[in-house]
Amino acid sequence: MENREPPHRQQLDHAAQLKGDEDVVWHALDPAAALEQAAARSEGLSAAEAAVRLGQFGPNALPEPSRRGPLARLLAQFNNLLIYVLIASGIVTALLGHWTDTLVIFAVVILNAVIGFWQEGRAEDSLAAVRSMLSAHASVLRDGVRLTLPATDLVPGDVVLLEAGDRVPADLRLLDTRGLRAQEAALTGESVPVVKDTVPVAHNASLGDRDSMAFSGTLITSGRGVGLVVATGSRAEIGRIGAMLEGIEEITTPLLRQIDRFARWLTLVILAASGAVFAFAVLARGYAPQDAFLVMVGMAVAAIPEGLPAVLTITLALGVQRMARRHAIIRKLPAVETLGAVSVICTDKTGTLTRNEMVVRAVVIEADGEAIAVTGDGYAPDGELRGGGAIDRR
Repeated sequence: MENREPPHRQQLDHAAQLKGDEDVVWHALDPAAALEQAAARSEGLSAAEAAVRLGQFGPNALPEPSRRGPLARLLAQFNNLLIYVLIASGIVTALLGHWTDTLVIFAVVILNAVIGFWQEGRAEDSLAAVRSMLSAHASVLRDGVRLTLPATDLVPGDVVLLEAGDRVPADLRLLDTRGLRAQEAALTGESVPVVKDTVPVAHNASLGDRDSMAFSGTLITSGRGVGLVVATGSRAEIGRIGAMLEGIEEITTPLLRQIDRFARWLTLVILAASGAVFAFAVLARGYAPQDAFLVMVGMAVAAIPEGLPAVLTITLALGVQRMARRHAIIRKLPAVETLGAVSVICTDKTGTLTRNEMVVRAVVIEADGEAIAVTGDGYAPDGELRGGGAIDRR
């Protein structure tokens, strides 16, 4: 008697097989071998198979970045040696009844916290924009029928149809291409669209040379193609980049290191000098201990350069505001000084500093006519035509 496993058991086995094949070199396999390796078919998965794999691999989405709540972000603005010195100075001046100095010092502390809180919020919103690089929808074959599904429902083994203007919804091993070109600047920095085909490439080919692959977040500029989903979400190349960014360790800026070193030495010198004055006043001059203590406290307060952190904080805040007017977002105030000390910057431009999306900003219908301004952001299909625009005719 023939022993057949139930269909759902076979689907689970296929999904488990895929789960263990994350190190498969998909770009080096031919299309037939890729389909076999993914336990898939050219007509696509069935709805039941897709459901099993969705449960196995999870949705095709980048994980939400860990973000601090508003209160934690606000309290973090006070976690700075400069601010500690200011707060200590403010408390001491308040105890001594110098209320004008106290108000000025705490005003600087609050100003620093407000600016830092606002800037960090803007920076996190901008960094989260990388999630918008993923496609919202995808054309998929399921049971041989073309469907338009949310890109989050894609699973390894799905067969995706690509056309000009589409954003690739997942990492794909291409099965068929017709004049297909993809803009991969976001991943490789290559400014020219890359010709794609189905021919396997070398096992050790670099990311930019894997012509048999289409990567999540890249843009199809021309042609058509059919691709097999081989990686989704955080397992895709763009997801790996996000994971690398999450793993970056924060380091102390040169300015904070210098201030920390200065503050430690200054504290030791002030404590030593104050202790020596206290001992001299009590032992050599016969002062009462409480009187000598007040003298020691007054000397220590006078020696604390409370104006230094205040001036530094205000200067850095002004620098942040000037850069913000030029659309440069600084998450933390001390980073301004670090950036100002940089003499050479080595960076990729296309796809990093620029988006490599050529767009129309103004249209002139007649030689002497008025320019029509075109609004919008990159290739996003949103924008308006506005009259009264100005254009440089040089």
